[in-house]
This record gives sequence, structure tokens and C-alpha cells, in this order.
Amino acid sequence: MGILTARTRDEIAAIVSKARQDGQTIGFVPTMGALHAGHLSLVKLALEKCDFVVVSIFVNPTQFAPHEDFDRYPRMPEADSLMLAEAGASCVFLPDEAVIYPDGKDCAVKAGAAAKGLETDFRPHFFDGVVNVVSRLFDLVKPDAAVFGQKDFQQLQVIREMVEALGLSIEIVGAPIARDESGLALSSRNAYLSSEELSVARRLNKVLLDAVQALRAGEDQDEVMAEAAQALVSNGFEKVDYVRFKPEWQRVLAAAWLGKTRLIDNMGL
Repeated sequence: MGILTARTRDEIAAIVSKARQDGQTIGFVPTMGALHAGHLSLVKLALEKCDFVVVSIFVNPTQFAPHEDFDRYPRMPEADSLMLAEAGASCVFLPDEAVIYPDGKDCAVKAGAAAKGLETDFRPHFFDGVVNVVSRLFDLVKPDAAVFGQKDFQQLQVIREMVEALGLSIEIVGAPIARDESGLALSSRNAYLSSEELSVARRLNKVLLDAVQALRAGEDQDEVMAEAAQALVSNGFEKVDYVRFKPEWQRVLAAAWLGKTRLIDNMGL
């Protein structure tokens, strides 16, 4: 049987209800489309956890600031649906704004403590936008488990915190970062990069690895972070938003710019 497609609230409710009646557990992978091998690894993990996997594709306006790349963000729903069918997903959910935000975009759900610092310092409304859309998607899909990539590590912590705060019985699964052969974290935004920028981008992972090894060797945390930020600039990144070690997550996280493209990555100790 081919992949099922839902676009409306009624359609997704009927599809999920039928799967439940058939005794199937529901896995969920929320995406913004422009799918790549990293997304497909999330689908694979969801299929290992659950019988029936729903993948949503929705470019969420509430997590983009006015100056960000909402209009430029790649949209290719037909190609994405084909990839998902080949990956074994059960259903693709393609809502429009009216389906997700029938009463407007305001949301009582706000991001918690995990949202403080890092991304929020540069994108103040980002995580409120994320919890807004994810809480609404959870309400529509009602999954048993949902899979998020560890590349967006702070986002993963924000989602875990939200699920706990709302008392939702959804298992949040963090999937390992999918990387290319050079170690570059796979991202839909990599498509924006020129070949020269791509060769610079591939050095981000190496800088993080050096920082992690220095921390493991007991070097001074502040010095290591300063050296890592300088190394990114020396390697060709035009601007560094942050390189920070979060002891509570035992992770080094970074965000840096190449042209108009902002790349993020992280690595655990």
C-alpha cells in the first residue's frame, strides 16, 4: 500500500484513528520539508519504535523572524512525499496555516528554561514558535513517540521540557546527528551554500571535535571556547554567533554564518 496523505484536521484524525483501531502505535516526525538523509534517519528510528509513522511537512512561520529566510526556505512537497514513501513512512501530513492556526498564531504554550541563551540570544522568538507549532501538531497526531534530531540539540531539550510541563504521555526520542563523509551535519540549509562555502562548512565539525578533545584533556573551558570561535573565523566563517559548552548537557554547541546561511552543530563530551 502506498503512503497515505492528509491535509486537513479531519483527514489526519481519521487516518490516526484507523491505525489505533488496528492496534498500531503511532510514531511522529515533524519536519519543515526539503528532506534529506538526516530526516530519513529520523523516519527509520520512528519505524523501529512504532508501527505507524506520520511525517508532517509544514514551514512554520512563527519560528522565523521578519529578517529570516521564511520565503527562501526550500519547498518541494512532491519530492519529499516520494522520499517518505520509499523510506517506509505510513502517512505524510501536509497542513496549511489555516489547519495549524485556525484561531490565529497566539499560543498559551511558551518555551521554558532550556530555551534560555544560545539560540534565543540571536533568535528571541524562535523557541516560542517551535513549542507553539509542535504542541499543536502533537494535539492533531496524538503520537506515542516523536523523533527529533540531536543537531537541534537545544530544541530537543525545549521539546522534552514542554512535554513534561504539559503532562503529555509522548516519548521524545533524540536521533543521532546525520553527517556526510566529511562530518558536516546534514541540513536543508546546506543547499544554499556555494561549493566554496561548503568546503568551509565542513571545517565546523573539526573545530568542535578539537574543542571537545581539549575539554576532555582538562583545558580551561573559557579558553577552549574562545579558541574554537577564533578557529571558525580563521577557517573562513564570516561571523560566529556562539561556541559554548553547556555542562548540564555535556555538550559543545556552535552557530556560525557563511554568507546568508547560518549553520548550527554540536558535539557531546
